[in-house]
Amino acid sequence: MDGILLINKPQNLTSRDVVNKVGKIIGTKKIGHTGTLDPLATGVLVLCVGEATKLNEILTSEYKEYEAEITFGLLTDTLDITGNILREENVIVTKEQVLGALNKIKGKYIQETPIYSAVKVNGKKLYEYARNNENVVLPKREVDIKEIELLDDIVLENDKVIFNIRCLVSKGTYIRALAYDIAKILGTIGVMSKLKRTKQGKFNIEDCYKIEEIENNNYCIISIEDCLDNIKQIKVDSYLEEKIKNGNILENRDNCTVLFLNSQNKPLALYQSYEKDQSKIKPWKMFKI
Repeated sequence: MDGILLINKPQNLTSRDVVNKVGKIIGTKKIGHTGTLDPLATGVLVLCVGEATKLNEILTSEYKEYEAEITFGLLTDTLDITGNILREENVIVTKEQVLGALNKIKGKYIQETPIYSAVKVNGKKLYEYARNNENVVLPKREVDIKEIELLDDIVLENDKVIFNIRCLVSKGTYIRALAYDIAKILGTIGVMSKLKRTKQGKFNIEDCYKIEEIENNNYCIISIEDCLDNIKQIKVDSYLEEKIKNGNILENRDNCTVLFLNSQNKPLALYQSYEKDQSKIKPWKMFKI
């Protein structure tokens, strides 16, 4: 069983919980996810099974689309609605002001990583610093907010302003931090109060399975070759197949990343440009199928 399994993650489960559950159902320990969703979040969770776990690096680099609810007038230690409340304030902002803030944050900017995250600093996860009340300099990284839009009118509720956005963002973007940064532009505080991942790369939420469907054996696994249909694929004869299996360096005839397939259209290896000689390509990911 080698390929991609798309899960519609339910709320109140960690991504690791989902991996463990699905792995147990389908009977494999060789399974992992390609982008953490917090327990609060729902939506697209891409699982790699078997030899497809070698695609993790490729799939995690894809842009991700989210729908998020943001609440102004509240600040928590986790930057989402589940955290401990640090501050509250009354907020009055207009729809036009919110639209202006979304427009300002669109594009590339330097985002500070939330302290309640699994990013490591000096070999230690940030949330461990938080739980031990230890000071740490939070890392920053450039993120790309490729698309962002207001989905409906803003709502005033208990002196808080609530609204929903859709955004398409680069790898490593924290929507919790994005909510906080949007609020900061308008001189207030804010948290992420709901989150749903609707797309990762080419995988849409409509194509995802519920865990109950996996339990009922009502699912399909996307093959490695179908998953990589945006990469040039070449079927080879038995002679070249042996060379590829042995990890030989080959001629770079197509000047691009190539997925080589055997005579049964099964993936043998992904090859990419050889940095020491651009006229050659070298093995990048080898598949034992």
